[in-house]
Amino acid sequence: MAQIIPFKAVRPTRDKVSLVAARSYQSYTKEQLESRLRDNPFSFLHIVNPGYKYDREISGEARYNLVRNRYLEFIEDGIFIQDENPCYYVYKIVDREKQEFNGIVAATSAVDYENDVIKRHEDTIQHREIIFKEYLKTVGFNAEPVLLTYPDNDFIASIIKDTQKHRAEFEFTTTYRDTHYLWKVDDKTLVENIRNEFEQMKTIYIADGHHRTASSYLLYRDLKANNPNHNGDEHYNFFMSYLIPESDLRIHEFNRVVKDLNGLTKEEFLIHLDTLYRIENRGKMPYKPSKKHHFSMYLDGEFYSLYLRKTSYTIETSLDALDAQILYKTILQPILGIQDLRNDDRISYINGKKDIVNMKDSVDSGFYKVGFGMVPVNIDEMKHIADDGLKMPPKSTFIEPKLRSGVTIYEI
Repeated sequence: MAQIIPFKAVRPTRDKVSLVAARSYQSYTKEQLESRLRDNPFSFLHIVNPGYKYDREISGEARYNLVRNRYLEFIEDGIFIQDENPCYYVYKIVDREKQEFNGIVAATSAVDYENDVIKRHEDTIQHREIIFKEYLKTVGFNAEPVLLTYPDNDFIASIIKDTQKHRAEFEFTTTYRDTHYLWKVDDKTLVENIRNEFEQMKTIYIADGHHRTASSYLLYRDLKANNPNHNGDEHYNFFMSYLIPESDLRIHEFNRVVKDLNGLTKEEFLIHLDTLYRIENRGKMPYKPSKKHHFSMYLDGEFYSLYLRKTSYTIETSLDALDAQILYKTILQPILGIQDLRNDDRISYINGKKDIVNMKDSVDSGFYKVGFGMVPVNIDEMKHIADDGLKMPPKSTFIEPKLRSGVTIYEI
């Protein structure tokens, strides 16, 4: 039973939202970040990068305190307002390819994460969890929703559709040409209906935001342990999420590029591959695989197709059947000597939304020696791995939609 509740969002005023909304801080180049901080005083980036005001880098607890100060200044200056009543927020994104994402921003339960009602399919890195937990504890707010997905539900879909017949509270287009819309749902009957419908769901899945979820859970445990009057209704029991139906989720692959052949010549490498794969030289024209357990490879100016030999690899679990795991177990680890996919600097990842030519260009630059392309994970694979309590290799999925920070804020 999923506990998905309304909350009183802190959010920009209608006239400022397009200026406030920002991508994830890490997604900007140094030049892009400098431009936005210099030219847009309303950008949420000023909150998360408070050192800009003093023309210096500030880190750790000192930075967290300044983030809190900048946030309070945005409230004091009337850039942010808070809704008077708890709301659900219907949120729609239409991207530049005219794909639509329709869902609900709400507060989701840390206890549900603890009890595996909210399921995960990726491993997290402990020190990153702890760092972000401490950040949340100091700043006191969450500004980027975790992306969750639930089984398609006609009742919730009808509420979303009916809500969207009215004028949106927000409507703005980003420089990426994505258009965002937000509607408040504060009618008591609708709020209760939405809450009851989510309560019927036994399982909801994390699509994107595993570290943010884990950090929110650690914060819940800390604050609960230090609160002798804990009753389960405190804000820290919940974290902000954007919940979309499974049919709206878009999953792309991550292609891999590797810096060297682990001391092997091209010919030796191909001979090693021949043990596990049927190999076909596809020449210089870009080639993408179209089936599970088939890969493309770009090496020395040419594309190859790799077809896994059925007798050479045993599939016993849902993880064994995942292409990213197959590539790791058959090529990256035993032949190229890459043991740690998270920390080995010999391997990098290119999201599959970009053309396969991006992988080719990376290898042609000379910085990488070989590249591998694969087909995307599908929602059923992702769910099976989560249901089995297993974890995908890092960078197995590039998931859309990508959300903006600062549009809705949950105060802890």
